[in-house]
Amino acid sequence: MSERATVTFHTTPETKARLDRLANLTRRSKSYLTNEAVERYLAEEEAFVAAVEEGIAEADAGAVISHAEANAYLRRVSTGAAPSAPKPRRA
Repeated sequence: MSERATVTFHTTPETKARLDRLANLTRRSKSYLTNEAVERYLAEEEAFVAAVEEGIAEADAGAVISHAEANAYLRRVSTGAAPSAPKPRRA
C-alpha cells in the first residue's frame, strides 16, 4: 500500500453537504472525491504557473507581439475566424 498523509481543512456546511451528497450518489468516499478535486486543481494551477513563467521568460528574451498585432488577432477570433496566432518578434 502506498504512503498516505492526512490533510485537514475548514469549509462551509454547504460545501460539506454537497461533498456528502456527491459521495453518496457516486458511491465514492469523501476522501477519494476530495483527493481527486485537489489533484485536478493542482494540475491546473501548476500548468498555469508554468505557462506564466514561460511567457515571462519569452518577454524577458524580447519575444513579444505588438499591441496592434494582438488586437487584430483578437478581433479576428471574436468574429469566429480561426486565424493562426501571431508569431512573437524580438523587440
